[in-house]
Amino acid sequence: MKISLKGVRGSHPTTGTETSYFGGNTPCVTVVKDEWLLVLDGGSGLQKVSLSNPATKRVDILLTHLHFDHIQGLGFFSPLFDPSMDVHIWAPASANGSLHSRLSRYLSPPLFPVLIRELPCKLTLHDVANSSFEIGPFSIESRYVIHPGPTIGYRIKENNAVLAYVPDHEPALGPAGILNEKKWISGFDVITEADLLLHDGQYTTEEYKKRIGWGHSSMADTLKLAALCEVKYLLLFHHDPSHNDARLHELYAELRNTKEKLLPFDLAREGMDFELG
Repeated sequence: MKISLKGVRGSHPTTGTETSYFGGNTPCVTVVKDEWLLVLDGGSGLQKVSLSNPATKRVDILLTHLHFDHIQGLGFFSPLFDPSMDVHIWAPASANGSLHSRLSRYLSPPLFPVLIRELPCKLTLHDVANSSFEIGPFSIESRYVIHPGPTIGYRIKENNAVLAYVPDHEPALGPAGILNEKKWISGFDVITEADLLLHDGQYTTEEYKKRIGWGHSSMADTLKLAALCEVKYLLLFHHDPSHNDARLHELYAELRNTKEKLLPFDLAREGMDFELG
């Protein structure tokens, strides 16, 4: 499977030369195998997603949650307006209404001029929880993780390759921080032994101390989590909008220069492509 990063920024988009290297679009990642296309989250990076394979007649959009930075690109995604396209949207189940009712709050006036019922594509909505399901060649597991509102992480397997995608997550929430026994850690079953993990790393250690309970992770906590779960390669994701390119380069250098033994990692950047399997 081929993985492409279309948006890696958290909270809200940023523009300008100061964030052009890592990118300013909010979360969106594509996973492609033959004619099958998965879109992970529908942030502003969704504008960069194109159907390069003419055989693709179905698109599956897997939303981790419905905060605006993860859905703001949906209304501008061309397959939703194509009557020949079969579009499936998957998102966490909630006690506060069906997925249709919750998405309709955005895809309706005054926030958007087109009602969800007016979209001409063949649209199918799926409420998921701690679930396992198949989409074409992909075996997918979804698990609830710690973040305000119903939020899930996805584990996507194709043949023997595993991608874990957990862009908004606070596994260190609690009096003891991240526990050393991984079976008690939020999201461990999604993350464990993944070939590639895209995980929330929005804050520095000092920033996180002032934002406990906001639903995001420090870079240091994410590195610890990935090591505990024996991840093969980590991409720190969901960059804070206040961190420009210079600051992110500085933080990356600080992490690399630590005396602790670190697993292979990098900072996520728009335009990155990976091939797994």
